[in-house]
Amino acid sequence: MRNYKHVFDAVFKEVSRVVVGQNHVVEQILAAILCDGNALLEGYPGLAKTLTIRTLADIMSLKFSRIQSTPDLMPSDITGTYIIEETAGKRNFKFQPGPIFANIVLADEVNRATPKTQSALLEAMQEKQVTVGTTTYKLDLPFFILATMNPIEQEGTYPLPEAQADRFLLKIKVGYPSFEEEMEIVDKYASTLRETNLKTLLNKNHLLSLQTLTRQVPIANDIKNRALKIIVATRTNKDVIHYGASPRASIGIILAAKARALIKGRNHVSSEDINDMAYPILRHRIILNFEAERKGMTTDDAIKHILDKVK
Repeated sequence: MRNYKHVFDAVFKEVSRVVVGQNHVVEQILAAILCDGNALLEGYPGLAKTLTIRTLADIMSLKFSRIQSTPDLMPSDITGTYIIEETAGKRNFKFQPGPIFANIVLADEVNRATPKTQSALLEAMQEKQVTVGTTTYKLDLPFFILATMNPIEQEGTYPLPEAQADRFLLKIKVGYPSFEEEMEIVDKYASTLRETNLKTLLNKNHLLSLQTLTRQVPIANDIKNRALKIIVATRTNKDVIHYGASPRASIGIILAAKARALIKGRNHVSSEDINDMAYPILRHRIILNFEAERKGMTTDDAIKHILDKVK
């Protein structure tokens, strides 16, 4: 298997021309794309979530669209609608595609949209198609939905139900930059206004072949067994977890670990890949019990607790 590390290193280098830091976030978004999955990004406002995704779309020559979720957003605002068009005195219905017809769709603050509108994203995420009226339209591949959530301001929001959140492969946490990174951000964006011309490093065909390659990355049986034991432990570890992860998480952790191995330039999955990807795979798929919440544990604490137990 060829080493693709130089390709991903070039992507990280190009992203860093616009986005300072956030390498781990970029790595996990790339992993979701390689797995042909969708990702949830959770972080406070102003942490370059939109900028990161738009930059990646430019580098990979993918069509990008952004949906700003609001309580009055309708499903047809996402999927598109029929409009009446008059030609030569005749009126016809013509389909006007919505913003979902892109390769990378950013659903900003998805928890602000109503459940009816959130569910309109589900068919697109799962089936890579949308149905408007009686007609089904296939979406252009590769297709990814990256939904952002703001952990503050829960007033007037509609949290994603567990079954709906489970359809996202990863839940990526976007943290604050370090002091040095923030100094670099200030120097870059508070001094001169300049447009950065990004290089195109990948295209649709490259990504589709990389998605096929990701599934072919070898994984040893002992590492696969450990990955499955981690998922099973979320169901049996009743001291901290009330509700564990489904078999969808088992598939996800193996696939995401394969993607990480490919990004890191290794031709096999290591235990480190499993440990690293367990967090974004599980943090939206487990529900802590009352005792764990009383102690102030987070889902990440519970995942670390399981990783420490399953050697």
